[in-house]
Amino acid sequence: MNAIVALCHFCELHGPRTLFCTEVLHSPLPQGAGSGDISGQNEQAEEEEGGIQMSSRIRSHSPAEGASADSSSPGPKKSDMCEGCRSLAGGHPGFVSHDKETSIKYVSHQHPNHPQLFSIVRQACVRSLSCEVCPGREGPIFFGDEQHGFVFSHTFFIKDSLARGFQRWYSIITIMMDRIYLINSWPFLLGKIRGIIDELQGKALKVFEAEQFGCPQRAQRMNTAFTPFLHQRNGNAARSLTSLTNDENLWACLHTSFAWLLKACGSRLTEKLLEGAPTEDTLVQMEKLADLQEESEGWDGSEEEEKPSSQPDVAEGQELSKCSPETSLMPDCNRWNVAHRRLSVFRSLRHMRQVLGASAFRMLAWHVLMGNQVIWKARDMDLVQSAFDVLRTMLPVGCVRIIPYSEQYEEAYRCNFLGLSPHVQIPSHILSSEFAVLVEVRAATRSTLYPTLLEDEQSLNKYEFVVTSGSPVAADRVGPTILNKIEAALTNQNLSVDVVDQCLVCLKEEWMNKVKVLFKFTKVDSRPKEDTQKLLSILGAAEEDNVKLLKFWMTGLSKTYKSHLMSTVRSPTSSESRN
Repeated sequence: MNAIVALCHFCELHGPRTLFCTEVLHSPLPQGAGSGDISGQNEQAEEEEGGIQMSSRIRSHSPAEGASADSSSPGPKKSDMCEGCRSLAGGHPGFVSHDKETSIKYVSHQHPNHPQLFSIVRQACVRSLSCEVCPGREGPIFFGDEQHGFVFSHTFFIKDSLARGFQRWYSIITIMMDRIYLINSWPFLLGKIRGIIDELQGKALKVFEAEQFGCPQRAQRMNTAFTPFLHQRNGNAARSLTSLTNDENLWACLHTSFAWLLKACGSRLTEKLLEGAPTEDTLVQMEKLADLQEESEGWDGSEEEEKPSSQPDVAEGQELSKCSPETSLMPDCNRWNVAHRRLSVFRSLRHMRQVLGASAFRMLAWHVLMGNQVIWKARDMDLVQSAFDVLRTMLPVGCVRIIPYSEQYEEAYRCNFLGLSPHVQIPSHILSSEFAVLVEVRAATRSTLYPTLLEDEQSLNKYEFVVTSGSPVAADRVGPTILNKIEAALTNQNLSVDVVDQCLVCLKEEWMNKVKVLFKFTKVDSRPKEDTQKLLSILGAAEEDNVKLLKFWMTGLSKTYKSHLMSTVRSPTSSESRN
């Protein structure tokens, strides 16, 4: 996470000061962060924690040391700092942690070396301890702007027996330029920073209680109530945080905590590229899932009260998947025996086209796209289910209504994909209808000696597929535009199956956008037929088959999209804009 975490203090002598900050570096260390190694027993102290390697390294000049060595240092002068304003002693090397996984360095010092970063941190420090505070002066707050960055600040008090009011004011701030990311990280930062504050306050409270037990300051101050406050403190106004907490390793612990905070906060959120609004398929799937959840909640609530009356509904639902006992493994009931699943299945549209033949596949695909009823008669339920799984990819999710296997014919209004047992009789008017297509799966005339040894590519050779319809598609018929593009993609051997699938997704989105335009134009705006014909010409869908396809696909629009359009039309603002 590209951010800076800093600990700030309101000094009674010098005002708001930055005590300690940790920044993220994706490039080599800045000047002075790694110029040499410390000699002696403190030459290099390394610690492994959470995949981060921490080490101490000397700098050519330390900001805490002042700007005497280098006048361009952004830090304050040594004369402007007291014990309460200083974290690292003069000449302290600071802290650097190396994240081996990401090759990122976490550098901690009193002030950022870069002048621009120093200015940003300094301004955030002043605002967090002056004007940008919570009621009660203790708690979290958010502020900032695009120019100086956005800040998550948490102010708190530390007990000090020698301070005014027996407490000193501190804040921990997190600064970054990404406002949305910082706001989304609010709960995480609040919990973790609150834990760091509780630990600091707990240590300081122990020191405060011990000092009060040895030399109570309240009674002493009451006896000298009229003595000027600044003169009666005897020079003890400035006390370092290490003295208040009695922890010599305080800054090393804070570096570890701040480095972990930056790493964890950057890892918990990931960015996803969303190309526009959710697709219609996504919206329809969400609506179906919501309906199923409501239905399941309704069944759970009325299971005991309405158990006798629920029997007809169960029987009616069973009509959608009637089958013999030996073929009761329905895919929609999640009772497939995957280990014994047969190999006689269609794997893709290209595979189906190779098995059925170009002309038969074109007839079948034409009926699928037009919304006509597609009937498969076969003994092998796996084969029928795989065929429906492949064919449904050509349609929007909202246009798909499947009855996978039934022992009786179901009307077209109930399903546009129907699987039947071979002995089921289909009404004659359906067989001669131009709005239905029948695929009969029969045993092949030639027999195979060793069917169990057949390879996957040859497993469908034992079947013969007969595709018939009352309205066969002529070979010279242009057909819908999307069908021609699908066939072009399937015949292009340079395109893999995955690429063809993505091409199909793009084609469906393209035509669903045309459906949305046509729906708003005709159903919402109620334009005349002449204008509709002009619109279809502009959309490149003036042909008869394309118009039929658009009208059928219009039934697959989500309820969310339709209600949104209707509410927009009925709103007063939209009516005023029209007038």
